[in-house]
Amino acid sequence: MQIKSGIDIIEVDRIKNSVEELGEDFVKRVYTDQEIKYCESKNKNKYQCYAARFAVKEATFKAISTLLKDKYSISWKNIETIHNQGGKPIVRFVAISKEVEKELDKIDSIDVSISHIKEYAVASVNILL
Repeated sequence: MQIKSGIDIIEVDRIKNSVEELGEDFVKRVYTDQEIKYCESKNKNKYQCYAARFAVKEATFKAISTLLKDKYSISWKNIETIHNQGGKPIVRFVAISKEVEKELDKIDSIDVSISHIKEYAVASVNILL
C-alpha cells in the first residue's frame, strides 16, 4: 500500500477575477458542466466554490503526477469534484484517454478534503495505491 498526496491553497479573489474578466471562456476551460451548475447554485458563495474546485484539481494533479507518463495528458476538465449523498466531496476522472485510464488504474481510492473562507480555499487529496 502506498499513499500519494497533494495539497493546494488559492485566493478566492484570483478565481473571482478570472471568472469576471474572462467569463465563460475561463469557466468552460477549467470546470465541468456539473461543477459549474453546482457552483452557480451557491449564489454569493459561488467564487469560494469555484476556488475550492480549482484547489482540488491542483491537489489532484500533484497527487497523480508520478503516475502519469505525460503530465499534459490530463486537463482541468478531466478532474471533477462531485458530492456523495452525504455531501462529502468526491474526485472522479472524466473523459480521459484509455492510456491515462490505464496509468490511473493503480488507484484504489481517493480521499479529498475541501475548506474555504472568504479569502482562501484549500484542498487536500490523498490517493491510496
